[in-house]
Amino acid sequence: MKEEEILGILPLHIRTIIKQADINWDDLQEIRLRIQKPVILKYRSKACYLSEQGKITTRKEQLHIVTSQEIRQAMEYISSYSMYAYIEQLKQGFLTIRGGHRVGICGTVVMDHDKVKTIRHISGLNIRIAHEVKGCADTLYSLCTRMGKLIPTLIISPPGCGKTTLLRDMIRKISDEGQTVGVVDERSEIGACYQGVAQNDLGIQTDIMDACEKGQGMNMLIRSMAPDVIAVDEIGSKEDVEALFFCAYRGCSILATAHGKNKESLSKNPYMREIINKKMFQRYVILEQRDQPGYITKIMDENGVVLN
Repeated sequence: MKEEEILGILPLHIRTIIKQADINWDDLQEIRLRIQKPVILKYRSKACYLSEQGKITTRKEQLHIVTSQEIRQAMEYISSYSMYAYIEQLKQGFLTIRGGHRVGICGTVVMDHDKVKTIRHISGLNIRIAHEVKGCADTLYSLCTRMGKLIPTLIISPPGCGKTTLLRDMIRKISDEGQTVGVVDERSEIGACYQGVAQNDLGIQTDIMDACEKGQGMNMLIRSMAPDVIAVDEIGSKEDVEALFFCAYRGCSILATAHGKNKESLSKNPYMREIINKKMFQRYVILEQRDQPGYITKIMDENGVVLN
């Protein structure tokens, strides 16, 4: 299924030669396409290239070079020949496709009164492949729950280290163990909803507010679905923090992720610093890049005591 979802958006020639490669699709993390540059794959956590002969290689010889026509063709497949339908997502610099895979986009940004209106003359695509790894959160669950209840937890990770994969499995585990979970899936990456139905397993007691801004989504879930836990990905804005406090004051436990190398790096963001100082989270989970997604290097409590 994952292979079909990705192949279906690739330009025809790239699709043909990548089919010839001996790829384990579970180990493929990214496909980068840039005009007049070689196809670059992030495969088993390492950067490599795609040759014209359909081989994965680290040598810069006989590589397939991406053309502007191929970028245009990929965008047509991604948008089902209707970019207008994706204009709101495009403003954020990415599109989410079936399966929860996210396509990052670079090009010429068109502004309208200090806001992004659209992106034209697209020059580069980064296809980030979503992975559902059931069981990867088992250890985390045991250290971040007490008597079957989630202890407010923040997962901290640089990009590409598996935080969304870990978050997704943690949601599933919490839900299947008996707590009601409300998920705000702003980028449609967590549940990967297609026509309203989650393609990823988020558990039997999970409600998803899909393609909704995080702050609004959290408020809506609190008022309508009465969740025990609110789960969100990539917090950091003033609006995110205000909504998190709203949830916490109403008795919800929070499960969230944030970009960063460690807890200290988050303090450079004034809104995240407020969260840390007020001890909203009692568990901080630090990830780093390893061979498997969601590799946990450290779990700390709100006072900085290492628990693992």
